[in-house]
Order: sequence, then C-alpha cells, then structure tokens
Amino acid sequence: MPSNDARILLQAAVPTAAVGAIAAVVSGVVAGGKGALGAVVATLVVVLFMGLGLYVLQRTAKSLPHLFQAMGLLLYTAQILLLFIFVAAFKNTSLFNPKSFALTLVVTTLVWIGAQARAHMKAKILYVEPDSSKAEKPENKGHSS
Repeated sequence: MPSNDARILLQAAVPTAAVGAIAAVVSGVVAGGKGALGAVVATLVVVLFMGLGLYVLQRTAKSLPHLFQAMGLLLYTAQILLLFIFVAAFKNTSLFNPKSFALTLVVTTLVWIGAQARAHMKAKILYVEPDSSKAEKPENKGHSS
C-alpha cells in the first residue's frame, strides 16, 4: 500500500477507533458490560468494512482508473447495505446490547466517512503524474495574427 493510501487509512481509522472507545465507555456506563461489548463489536465492524473498502478502492484506482468512480459508488452502497444487514441480523441478539451496537455503528461510520474525506482533502495527491524526462519548456514563438 503506497504511503498516501496508508496515511489516509490511518487518518480515518484512528479517529474512528477513538470515538469507538468513547462509545464503549459510555455504553458500558449506560448499558453495562453488554453495552460496552456491543460498542466494541460495532467499532471493529466499521473499521474492518471501511478499511477493506478503502483498500479495494485504492487497488481499483491503480489497476482500473476508468472504473474508479463507478467502483466507489458501488463500494459505498455495498458497505451501507452490509452494515444494514449486520444491524438487522443482530437486532435481537443477547450477546451484546443491540441499541448500543447500532448507535455506535452509525456514529463510527459517520466519523470514518468524515475523517476519510478530511484526509483526502488534506492529502497532496497529484492527479497528473509529472514525467521529468519528457518535461520540456515550450519555446515562446509569439503570436501569429
């Protein structure tokens, strides 16, 4: 993974994990151990789904750049659907508190998306690869009327 991609992944994962830790503490206080477990599971699911999605998107951008935008839309749609399916599958679970799980899932997903957008805006990624061997200054021949 190139350094820009790793930096963007890190800049999205760290705030998400921090918000997930805060959510685990709050859920633990409000709903007990099962609430904290639900928040931790939700945070792990978001980091895994979104991190894997970012990795797939970056690989697509490198190998099939003409499909980048379509792949991004498809990927984010699939991620939201998978998260919805995950919430629906575990809404009546007794393993952890489903409300703290669902709320943490939504909050950490929003934090990931915001942090990833901020990381992309702050990154100085060239959209044109400069080629120094072919870069020649054009001669100024003036205007012809």
